[in-house]
Amino acid sequence: MIPADRLRAAYLTARDALLAGRVPEGHWVGELSTSALSTATAVMALHLVNPFEHRERIDAGVKWLADHQNADGGWGDTIKSFSNISTTMLCRAAFKLIGERQYDETIRKVEDFISEKAGTLPARRAAAIRARYGKDHTFSVPILMTCAIARMVPWEEVPRLPFEAAYLPQSWYRYAKMPVVSYALPALIAIGQCIHHHRRNNNPIRDITRWFVRSRTLKVLRRIQPTTGGYLEATPLTSFVVMALASMRRRRSVAETQVIDEGVRFIVSSVRPDGSWPIDTNLATWVTTLSVNALATANDLDALDTKEQILAWLLKQQYKERHPYTGAEPGGWAWTDLPGGVPDCDDTPGAVLAVHNLKRELGPRLSAAKDWMGDLQNSDGGFPTFCYGWGTLPFDRSGSDLTAHAMRALDLWSDPANPFKTDVAGYIAQATEYLAKQQRADGSWLPLWFGNQHAPDDINPVYGTARVLAAYRDLNMKDSPECVRGVAYLLSVQNADGGWGGAKDCPSSVEETALAVEVLIDLASGGRKPPESDTGQMSSSHSGGLRPPLASEVERGITWLVEAVESGRFREPSPIGFYFAKLWYFEKLYPLIFTVAALGRAARGT
Repeated sequence: MIPADRLRAAYLTARDALLAGRVPEGHWVGELSTSALSTATAVMALHLVNPFEHRERIDAGVKWLADHQNADGGWGDTIKSFSNISTTMLCRAAFKLIGERQYDETIRKVEDFISEKAGTLPARRAAAIRARYGKDHTFSVPILMTCAIARMVPWEEVPRLPFEAAYLPQSWYRYAKMPVVSYALPALIAIGQCIHHHRRNNNPIRDITRWFVRSRTLKVLRRIQPTTGGYLEATPLTSFVVMALASMRRRRSVAETQVIDEGVRFIVSSVRPDGSWPIDTNLATWVTTLSVNALATANDLDALDTKEQILAWLLKQQYKERHPYTGAEPGGWAWTDLPGGVPDCDDTPGAVLAVHNLKRELGPRLSAAKDWMGDLQNSDGGFPTFCYGWGTLPFDRSGSDLTAHAMRALDLWSDPANPFKTDVAGYIAQATEYLAKQQRADGSWLPLWFGNQHAPDDINPVYGTARVLAAYRDLNMKDSPECVRGVAYLLSVQNADGGWGGAKDCPSSVEETALAVEVLIDLASGGRKPPESDTGQMSSSHSGGLRPPLASEVERGITWLVEAVESGRFREPSPIGFYFAKLWYFEKLYPLIFTVAALGRAARGT
């Protein structure tokens, strides 16, 4: 058992590092990883719009790509990611479109990589991209469109997108069997029109229909564009839209011109000093709620001297009107405070828990969030990310981690002492049944928005299982067979060094180790829960009693984390996040946040 003073010292180091990461307004913004994919798409969009006006930015971006090519000749989604065919093809397209003469060695290496992975024929290369995403066209079609614009593949290799479907009422989208996920509506419209422009078909009825709705869907595209100009505040999606429209040499409508101009404004404003672009602008709401809830887990919210500012800021981020993008009703939260965010069922439960931790009451504002989450529950009992019943594509269906998060938030209304107590038992019962069905044979659950590049098929059962077990812990279901099996799974995949990776035999990371440790402290202890003070402040003495006996695996995990803090490794983020359509990212605050929650929970009973 690690000495209490050493444990507490490590916790305080991690906590102070997290507190130091706030912006002057009192909350957290964080920093997302730079992306080769974002950089490639951004420079191509600027080149297609005006290569002369944006020459300096384009050249700096291309140089950044050349400087950050992996040793194998490809590119990954982050500077810590393995090379993949999608990002590599986009980077190759950037050099092809913008200019190759200064980068002979870069081109030689990337051609060798692509030829090894997908052959030399354009058709085989296009097939390799389609194979990576299967039926989901959300990302494969934009990549292939970009390659076609750069004359790397023929337009016949680019599947069509039914942009005319965007003319339907939003309430009909779930019945339209869209080939893209719900958040990709801008791509559906712009890229669908681009493909139709470059690849005409021989169906006169469809041509007439698309001609009729072309200008109308462009107005939809303009209407859902946020004031920042960036769709979802994301460089890749915005760049794909700008590229698609700019590649069509035709007389443009006012709406089309505005979409391009505003998109370019966003791209220009998003570039980083080194010439690269990030995967997204920020996850400010998400990292703020994670940070607040981590300090609450540590019973140390009194260390947070900006509670009132954060509470006011979080309440301000709650959507109070129907969302123009997804048609979501009021009551939810998005991942960011910027206007391009979309309310979802991971950030909304996180915000509910954070507001409750800061305010300790459930008023009408949180009741609206409860209704919002309840209305989102799918018929299978699980909770999706954005929209009820949209479809079966991977990032639109129910997710185990989302469902567990929603359960933890909804359970706040089960407290008999709560004056706003309402009947949420039905939601929770259906969600519990869903989780039982989603548990894998080895006892694990898979998350929707997180993965691990070292694991087979990029899965991350450690993250998913830890997040689901947090619901079993908070809802007093630790003796259920599913919980017992989940705990056994986590204990069985611990590495010899005491840490956890995303799955068995994956290298240990701070994030995954902290997530496993935090939940196992309670579920694998076999003893009483650590005591909590009434003041919400962590005790620095042994007056609360000794920490309950923990499994040796948990003690080893705590030791691994303490040593990571002492060595400074706890500041090193890992690429475990999946952005849209399996696009990797890392966030610099994740390891700090998860370490605070784990070590804080461990230190509460010392």
